[in-house]
Amino acid sequence: MELKKKVGILFQPKIATAEDLARQLAKVVGDLGVAVWVCSAWEEDRAREQAGETELVISLGGDGTILRAARVASPLSIPILGVNLGRLGFMTELRPDDALSRVPAFVKGEGWGEERAMLQAELVSSDMSPFHALNDVVVGRGERCRLIRVKATVDGELVTTYKCDGLILATATGSTGYSLAAGGPMLHPLAREILLQPIAAHLSLGTALVLPSEATVELEVRTTHQATLSIDGQIEVPLSDGAVVRVKRSPHITRLMRTQRSTLFYETLMQKLEKRE
Repeated sequence: MELKKKVGILFQPKIATAEDLARQLAKVVGDLGVAVWVCSAWEEDRAREQAGETELVISLGGDGTILRAARVASPLSIPILGVNLGRLGFMTELRPDDALSRVPAFVKGEGWGEERAMLQAELVSSDMSPFHALNDVVVGRGERCRLIRVKATVDGELVTTYKCDGLILATATGSTGYSLAAGGPMLHPLAREILLQPIAAHLSLGTALVLPSEATVELEVRTTHQATLSIDGQIEVPLSDGAVVRVKRSPHITRLMRTQRSTLFYETLMQKLEKRE
């Protein structure tokens, strides 16, 4: 085990206790002789400026905060340790009441990384950089309550033209989120397959498809109003008629730090779902 040289702390600014806990953790980490930086998780550009040579990012919030942390940390292969200040915390590892006592062990090199697949989405015929999502990529109807038509192809082969509120492309991590709410199946978090889940399909295929991990999906939008491309429910890009979104597995992965290899996924899953009811 080797002491980390630099640690970053990202906190959810809308949780009252998060910034105070971030400052306390910064002192604990700093007292170990480790360089540390603290930033709001909503200031992703500022976090990226400080992330160079960082060896661990601590996320203070819920799963939404980890999604933001992943966009900062995953391109640099930085592992993320989640402290749950939210309600569910599917991806988090520590509780706030034991964070101060348990974080030093991770800073000293204990724990192991659980690797989660991500998705890459790009708007074809656009100069925008590709987006990377830990949970899901959604092509949806936008603000107007009218369905859209989405022509879906997988590896160049036509699946169908959906008439729906939208389509969700989800990772295994995202299979317990929006995709699940739309009626999709749940995948084990270490799975690499991609879920294609329609939202409120009208007279068209309404069941989910489980696609191979190396599949490339293209979604061509047909709409009389503005549609939307959503990345992890946090980044939104307007789509016009004829827009094509290409989605495949991202070259990046998200590493979530765990205390032990046996994460008891199924037991934890049922506990979380019971809390949600």
